[in-house]
Amino acid sequence: MEKRMVEPKSVSTTRLVKSEDLNHHGTLFAGRTAEWFVESGFIAAATIVNPKSIVCLQIHGLYFSQPAKPGEILSFVSKVVYAGKSSLVSYIHVIKEGQSEPFVSGFITFINVNEETKPTAHNIEIVPKTDVDKELYEKARNLKK
Repeated sequence: MEKRMVEPKSVSTTRLVKSEDLNHHGTLFAGRTAEWFVESGFIAAATIVNPKSIVCLQIHGLYFSQPAKPGEILSFVSKVVYAGKSSLVSYIHVIKEGQSEPFVSGFITFINVNEETKPTAHNIEIVPKTDVDKELYEKARNLKK
């Protein structure tokens, strides 16, 4: 099968921080953030491969630079920035409404699997065009090392 060339393309999801999403400090619970983070990365991967064949392998460096409070609206912006033989690496950053800098960012590796959940080639090559995408491609590629 011939390789399919794909440019990184951003996908956005939006969440409202509600009371049931909070920790004992009254800020967004990291576990809820991780759930939304994985979901966002999954959606980006599902835009280029069948979602039924994607499983999460690893979250790399979910980094928080500040808390989120109830009532804040969060945009999860994700894109697949690297592809191995069966892996896809999504980069996700989260921005609060009204801000421009992310308060959470990181990478997630997904694996393309067959019906027996064994890794299988997806025949995709990510082709970064912008300087930012080239930098993210290199960072994602180095996650395996």
